[in-house]
Amino acid sequence: MFKILTSTEGLSTEEWLEFRRSGIGGSDSSVVCGINHYKSPIELWMEKTGQWPNQEAGEPAYWGQQLESLVRNEFTKRTGIEVTLIKRILKSKVHPFMLANLDGICEHPDHGTCVFEAKTASTFKSGEWDDAIPDEYVLQVQHYLAVTGYTGAFIAVLIGGNQFKWKFIERDEELITMLIQLEAEFWGHVQSNVPPSLDGSEAAARFLSERFHDSMPQSRLELPQGAAPLIEQYNLACGEVEKHTEKRLEAENLLKQMLGENEAGTVKDTVVTWKAVTQERLDSKTLKAEHPTLFQKYANKTSYRRFSIKQSTM
Repeated sequence: MFKILTSTEGLSTEEWLEFRRSGIGGSDSSVVCGINHYKSPIELWMEKTGQWPNQEAGEPAYWGQQLESLVRNEFTKRTGIEVTLIKRILKSKVHPFMLANLDGICEHPDHGTCVFEAKTASTFKSGEWDDAIPDEYVLQVQHYLAVTGYTGAFIAVLIGGNQFKWKFIERDEELITMLIQLEAEFWGHVQSNVPPSLDGSEAAARFLSERFHDSMPQSRLELPQGAAPLIEQYNLACGEVEKHTEKRLEAENLLKQMLGENEAGTVKDTVVTWKAVTQERLDSKTLKAEHPTLFQKYANKTSYRRFSIKQSTM
């Protein structure tokens, strides 16, 4: 059901990322489904269409890679199941936009060939592993099963550096069918260079700011009827923000009153601080008045589009 897209041995990070852009990987599946906490579908679309720079892996991802072999070896030690490394990027023959970069495969007497996936997690996320597997990892594994055609997967996790767990995940045909449909729709957006539906993420806002950076002076468009409920939604949300902002400022002011001249205060296990901070800032107004030529030489002009909604006077 799959073919080898490329070997990952000797592959540079840039080359690996380039191959990843040619399809949807397992870690992309939760983004496509809209449940990823760190990336939105529009941001993933921008990556796949080459409109978003490659992001450097953070500390958690780095240490996850470094500890992968440790998790794999501990899994074998506890289960007796050997894991074989697959240093290949796999590609589905039936759905060629689906890719898989497996941590390994293993053989089981009852389940046959299975996917192996190694994870690390912080202590703060230990509760997510108590009686289940985090949703994003379930989707990732089912994506791999869709590509490989295997009937199950083993996932092992090291939590907080001192707690080890492993679980078996059976192939879920209903979930796989849903994944294939959603990923096919998303890949259609990539191929057509048409963005998926926008959401309220910062990534979506950045995309719009970059795509429509400038406006045509004095131009006015008759908006479609669908704009009316969006305007109502915007105004209601603004009212809620103002209400909560006032509540936040009230709480802040009362806490400051309690602190008085003290820099910090405690209540139970919470620390409240109100510190004096000194900053050096360039007095641009004085510089412009006393040294106009120098000011013009180093002045940095920026432009952006201001969004607002108000009643028309026409």
